[in-house]
Amino acid sequence: MRPAATAPILATHMTIRRLPPETVNRIAAGEVVERPASAIKELVENAIDAGARSIEIQADGGGLTRILIADDGKGIPRDELPVAIERHATSKLEPDDAGDVDLLRIFTLGFRGEALPSIGSVARLNITTRAKAEAGQPQNEAWAVSVEGGAQRPLSPAAFPGPHGARVEVRDLFYATPARLKFMKSERAEAMAISEEIKRQAMAHEAVAFTLSLDGKTTLRLPAEHPGDEGRLKRLGALLGRDFEANALLIDQERDGVRLSGYAGLPTYSRGNATHQFLFVNGRPVRDRLLQGALRGAYADFLARDRHPAAALFIDIDPLYVDVNVHPAKAEVRFRDPSLVRGLIVGALRHALHAAGHRASTTVAADVLSGFRPHTGEALYSPAAPQSFSNAAPGWSGWQGWSQPAAAAQNLPGLNERSARVEHTWSGEASAPSFRTLAEIQAEHAGQIAPGAPVPVDLIDYPLGAARAQLHGTYIVAQTRDGLVVVDQHAAHERLVYERMKVQMAEGVVTRQALLTPEVVELDPAEAERVAAKAEELAEMGLMVEAFGAGAVLVRETPALLGDTDVQGLIRDIADDLSEHGAALSLKERMAEVCGTMACHGSVRAGRVLSAPEMNALLRQMEATPHSGQCNHGRPTYVELKLNDLEKLFGRR
Repeated sequence: MRPAATAPILATHMTIRRLPPETVNRIAAGEVVERPASAIKELVENAIDAGARSIEIQADGGGLTRILIADDGKGIPRDELPVAIERHATSKLEPDDAGDVDLLRIFTLGFRGEALPSIGSVARLNITTRAKAEAGQPQNEAWAVSVEGGAQRPLSPAAFPGPHGARVEVRDLFYATPARLKFMKSERAEAMAISEEIKRQAMAHEAVAFTLSLDGKTTLRLPAEHPGDEGRLKRLGALLGRDFEANALLIDQERDGVRLSGYAGLPTYSRGNATHQFLFVNGRPVRDRLLQGALRGAYADFLARDRHPAAALFIDIDPLYVDVNVHPAKAEVRFRDPSLVRGLIVGALRHALHAAGHRASTTVAADVLSGFRPHTGEALYSPAAPQSFSNAAPGWSGWQGWSQPAAAAQNLPGLNERSARVEHTWSGEASAPSFRTLAEIQAEHAGQIAPGAPVPVDLIDYPLGAARAQLHGTYIVAQTRDGLVVVDQHAAHERLVYERMKVQMAEGVVTRQALLTPEVVELDPAEAERVAAKAEELAEMGLMVEAFGAGAVLVRETPALLGDTDVQGLIRDIADDLSEHGAALSLKERMAEVCGTMACHGSVRAGRVLSAPEMNALLRQMEATPHSGQCNHGRPTYVELKLNDLEKLFGRR
């Protein structure tokens, strides 16, 4: 028995109708006001465009019950207030003499004129404002206008606490579109989204003070900072934590009219996800695959794939060369020359990382210190028979609770002697360093050495200090002027070998190996086209590919460094990277991984006993080698503990 035919979903003929303005506004609101955080973003950007220097944000019930944005900007004049809540009405775009508006020269955060009417169409909106008076003129009166579900009410006089500015109150968001409320998350989740949005706006505008209150409780209070790098870092430290402030590298580079500034964390200050990556274009928080891919590419040489750098990067570019009108939410941008922007980000970050040298993050030492615990002494002593204090050795406290081991401490050679030698500057040769007695150093400082003689330098004055011991055949303990350093000898030397290999690759052409039979890799047509378009870039890294009809590429040669590699998997990974990030990171990462593996086999192994000259040579090479503060996977190669921290462990401070 045949099933009954289903009725057609659409009629054969449908009449085209104009939608009512209220419906049009609600459709637009679905694009602009996705959730309470979106509404707050639009209103805060309006306040910043109005020149506000202090913005207060209040949100109740995750922003669904009530939102209040109060600012001290220039306000809205009375005669413009009714126009402000009309669709596509804005003060931020100026027509030219011919009446045309150039959408490529946008110098403000907002420009579409959709935020206020969109919010008013789905909520109860009330705007109270007092326009800033001209110099020498009396203070203007304050006025208010209300919109409920798209229905506008007449203007009315209102009270206003400040000399000028605006107060925008939104109640019962989405009450006019109940279906949208079903898609909202919990109040807590919406409140967290609001907090994250305000943090991004605060990062982009350090000269503006922000106050955020959620359900009557102030959760964020940020005073205005001085414009510039110093104020920006202070604002970032307040939002991302003092650890970021202590471990951030200044970024400030310019190329062909595009300026990149901001701060990026050291590789050893990496995170388990990308939530600590913030990108801004002309003061606008954006989410852009190109920028995120460039950030990942810059750190690809220093972090494992499951680790992510922390960074806040700001791009300043002529509005003619970036399109911000890609999406109504204005969270996406499109660059006219994306390769220029990507190259600037990668180059600037690598330059900053190179300049950081062997520096490691301060959090490494903090993590180590947090692992220390004062010992109770329960396992270090056993009760002994009471003894008379008169029989105690000179300097002994009289406490007899500790039984000395068989080899008494005072019998160890040199324990009670003052150190009388200082290490001389060492050239790095295999011979042992020379030592000078304390009397010789004192004579030198008293002017008793020949004029022009080389002045010895104590190795503890070097950044990584002088090697004093080796523990468990793996860790080098060095003394600095104000603390101590513990070095993982294998991880440190592995990085040194790796950096040398990278230099050799950069100086010469990468050796290629021809495949006995060229391999055809089947891909999606769009993916194959992207891979073939990057043939020249891939050839520089030793991978020779060419188009092979629609939806396939032919691989003739691969980098010799990779050996017998999975060509199919390699090409597909490259295609995925090109699709997601616009760059062939997989090949670079695989070659880096091979370099790391080769460096691992060619480095000093854990368990090998090193002499004092060898240990000091390793320390000096680390000081002279960029990126030696972390191994090839971003883990620290050394830990530095300051003397103050050690004294705190023992209660001296």
